[in-house]
Amino acid sequence: MNRINQKLKETKKILSIYFSAGYPNLNDTIQIIQDLEKNGVDMIEIGLPFSDPLADGPTIQASSTQALNNGMTTQVLFDQLKDIRKTVSIPLVIMGYFNPMLQYGIENFCQKCAEIGIDGLIIPDLPVDVYADEYKTTFEKYGLKNIFLITPQTSVERINFIDSVSDGFIYMVSSASVTGSQTGFGSAQEEYFKRIADMNLKNPQVIGFGINNKETFNQATQYAKGAIIGSAFIQHLTENGTGKIEEFVQAIR
Repeated sequence: MNRINQKLKETKKILSIYFSAGYPNLNDTIQIIQDLEKNGVDMIEIGLPFSDPLADGPTIQASSTQALNNGMTTQVLFDQLKDIRKTVSIPLVIMGYFNPMLQYGIENFCQKCAEIGIDGLIIPDLPVDVYADEYKTTFEKYGLKNIFLITPQTSVERINFIDSVSDGFIYMVSSASVTGSQTGFGSAQEEYFKRIADMNLKNPQVIGFGINNKETFNQATQYAKGAIIGSAFIQHLTENGTGKIEEFVQAIR
């Protein structure tokens, strides 16, 4: 069974952390992944930096730009991760935009992910219908879960379609804003969380965007299986380097 599915079967709420590969320094990627697992994080989203991101707020954009300037590329990331499964057992997801994957070759990219032990991909700019028509078979051939995003504006029909072609979790964007632009959740967001929970989808939901402390983690996971923290963790790396990861995770859990 895919590690993502195994993790989702556990009774506890999932804490997933996102960071940009190659940030703060090019060769920090492995240490960050190992330290996150050691301190109780359940799943990690490894950001593949791209020069023209759609959904990323200023914090993640700045970290991606720095990572690219540090020399991060798709191949460098694959080289860094080649032995990751010797030391790390939790689910690893690569989050990135479709263009670098297309340039690498979709089949080659998926094959490399499978060799390394990547469990899934999050590609915000790959439409679900294009995925279903053109790429689903390739992803499944290499055992990769493709994780789709929904927002408060996503129609019921589209949510049901995403649910039907998914076999992992659904990434529930907490609002229509970019990452890192919120503090806390209001009643409209809580109503949205409850509305999706009441749909009883076959795939569990994990909430991202706006999770930055214990309070927002608990708010989100009241309605969903887990929550994803990105901008707040990257801000922590910016201010503290890679030395205080334990402190960050303990403050959430």
